[in-house]
Amino acid sequence: MATTETAAGSQTSLRELTLRGIIIGGLITLVFTAANVYLGLKVGLTFATSIPAAVISMAILRKFAGHNIKENNIVQTIASAAGTLSAIIFVLPGLVMVGYWTGFSFLETAAVCAIGGILGVMYSIPLRRALVTGSDLPYPEGVAAAEVLKVGDDNGNHVENARGLRVILVGGLVSAGMSLLAAMKAAASSLGSYFKLGAGATTLGMSLSPALIGVGHLVGLPVGIAMLVGVGISYFILLPWKTGDITAVASLPDVVDTVFSDEIRFIGVGAMAIAAIWTLLKIIGPIVKGIGESLTSSRLRKAGQAVDVTERDIPFPYVVTTIVLLMLPIGLLLWDFVQGTDIHEHMGVLITVSVLFTLLAGLIIASVCGYMAGLIGASNSPISSIGIIAVLAASLIIAAVTRGTSADPLSLVAYTLFTAAIVFGIATISNDNLQDLKTGQLVGATPWKQQVALVIGVVFGSLVIPPILQVMLTGFGFQGMEGAGEDALAAPQAALMSSVASGIFDSSLDWNLIFLGAGIGAILIVIDETLQRTTANKSLSPLAAGMGMYLPATLSVTIPIGALLGYFYNRWAAKQDGAEAKKRLGTLAATGLIVGESLFGVVNAAIIAASGGDSPLEIFVGGPAANWVGAILFVVVLAFVYRYTAKKSQEA
Repeated sequence: MATTETAAGSQTSLRELTLRGIIIGGLITLVFTAANVYLGLKVGLTFATSIPAAVISMAILRKFAGHNIKENNIVQTIASAAGTLSAIIFVLPGLVMVGYWTGFSFLETAAVCAIGGILGVMYSIPLRRALVTGSDLPYPEGVAAAEVLKVGDDNGNHVENARGLRVILVGGLVSAGMSLLAAMKAAASSLGSYFKLGAGATTLGMSLSPALIGVGHLVGLPVGIAMLVGVGISYFILLPWKTGDITAVASLPDVVDTVFSDEIRFIGVGAMAIAAIWTLLKIIGPIVKGIGESLTSSRLRKAGQAVDVTERDIPFPYVVTTIVLLMLPIGLLLWDFVQGTDIHEHMGVLITVSVLFTLLAGLIIASVCGYMAGLIGASNSPISSIGIIAVLAASLIIAAVTRGTSADPLSLVAYTLFTAAIVFGIATISNDNLQDLKTGQLVGATPWKQQVALVIGVVFGSLVIPPILQVMLTGFGFQGMEGAGEDALAAPQAALMSSVASGIFDSSLDWNLIFLGAGIGAILIVIDETLQRTTANKSLSPLAAGMGMYLPATLSVTIPIGALLGYFYNRWAAKQDGAEAKKRLGTLAATGLIVGESLFGVVNAAIIAASGGDSPLEIFVGGPAANWVGAILFVVVLAFVYRYTAKKSQEA
């Protein structure tokens, strides 16, 4: 303990929250947020920005005197918070798609982003002690970002850091190279097949993404196995059952994809909803304990006693005050949204319900999102499922309080989406914040300074998102909206959220799917609890299994493969001299695989946005040859990276 305290104390003099760090973080934010907004609207996916931000931060700050690992951490924190907030586009475009908005008002859109994001930061603060310092969750991207920062730190072990940096660079280069070949269509980015199974049909495949292998290596085998269980439930039981009797083989892809998106994903939502509630019940104790420790730390600091810098959060009374005060601008936003509309006569009850929903649901959503991100990482956390759950809950409450009135269903759908957008801001930020706080814990950062940086990142993102959304609306439009052209952006997640809300108010949502998923989730919970009580160190995470049910098979299969590779590598390393150093190099190799693909994602997004084309880098025709090239290269790349890492670890 003494050694730890001394090490922490030796870093207290390092500059952390600096003006130049804030400026650099803000500039990186512009690029990453713009890229994420475009890709999210086009394909329904966004990428985590913490690791690319850490790499770029090191490259820039290295040119300044007095830079250090803590300052680098602040830069990546600002950039990752802003980049993550761009996931708000999974909800807000729905207001245009249902015909309620004609554009994105800067002040209104920025306010929704800022208030939801800042609430996400505040709700995450008491969770830090429960889910970061007092938890064994892997936080793959948080760990990876910390390793990137460590190997770039001039004050560390130069020989070991140089070796680690080479491993990251090699992993990053081959991962980026694979991504480039996939973008050029020279190599396939995924493999998959549709086939008959019993009376019905199903599909199975895997992504040829080295980054997902890296994520699997970092999350570990238990999570990977749980995800495979989810894959088995969705793709070998539910899909064949739900697709029914298919006679025309040519129609398999259309039928299977439609059933998966319209039915199986909602079953997965039900499973994750019940698993999320159970997870929350299990972590309430640590959350309450964390709040108590935060209050104790605040009292000690106020009394003049020394508290280690790594335990100094924003004081809990400030957190509570901020949360309560933010309810006022939320009420004003909702009042402005309702006034002059055909539901203004229900203004009082609607605003009251929405404010209370945001206040009470915030902590629940922040807890669940933080737990999911800790389990499999922010990039792969199915944040859209939390958005669906939030829309479902808000729709049910609003429908209940307006039942029997003459309120226009379209107006109620729009009001629900607006309310859910604020709550979704909480979800997006808490999904990423605890990853950042894990990184901060590993590099000895001061939590309150990092939490301030998170707020700054939210503000930066809130200023950038509205004009980008308006540019996308003006330049492309969204599919499903009136006047949408051939090049309109699909905005698939926003379309899904809108359809869920509409399904509640016009009674077209199939609740049997949700209930079926909840039943499956309950069975998974019983299995997990039985394993934990009757076996040693064995479990089956219901939430991870639910993710395996909800996510496309290409993601759910590749992550477990990475977990298996990581297991075998770590088992080999454990038998060698200097086992921990060798395991750390394996972690760095996995980090490199994530870094390379993430950075290429930023570059590719910028190229796509600049060109306005679907695949500007595409110069090959793809086809069966690309499948073979992709599969062979994928195996060769992974074999090369792990052999190279093992060789470097023998030099240690």
